[in-house]
Amino acid sequence: MRKLSNAELNRITKEQFPFIKKMPLVLVLDNIRSHLNVGSIFRSCDAFPVQAMYLCGITGTPPHRDIQKTALGATETVSWRYFQHTEEAVNCLKENHYTVVALEQAEGALSLQDVDKLISKAPLAFIIGNEVEGVAQQVVSMSDVCVEIPQHGTKHSLNVAVSAGILLWELSKHFLLVPSC
Repeated sequence: MRKLSNAELNRITKEQFPFIKKMPLVLVLDNIRSHLNVGSIFRSCDAFPVQAMYLCGITGTPPHRDIQKTALGATETVSWRYFQHTEEAVNCLKENHYTVVALEQAEGALSLQDVDKLISKAPLAFIIGNEVEGVAQQVVSMSDVCVEIPQHGTKHSLNVAVSAGILLWELSKHFLLVPSC
């Protein structure tokens, strides 16, 4: 076995990125404290193309050196918009007929492994919460549904950037991957 070079990966260019198929999905970042997490989430949103990211509240925005450090140029490909309050972003999405989903541990939350039940309700907007507090309760209350990533260890949560990556991978199975015959 041999590692492939970057040239052999046949990746698209940043000029081609706006024209590729995107998942009918907006990822909303609710008061993410770490610029490094924001950059990492940008990179995941490039790898599993989303329509846009909405950065809310204290969430850092490009250009910022720590965001750029982990985004590795994804801030130039992924569309993003800033909202002072997450509630404003949610209202905007609802006005545009998005199903709003909080990625949060909550009563009646749907397990991520059952996310296929939401696919018919696209376009979707998934809200990812603060590293300590999660998605704010007021925002959870505005959401149409909550989805939870099942966990089996002693910790109560995953890193926010890890959670976003897991979510996007699972959604890509339904929106991007071509079924085999």
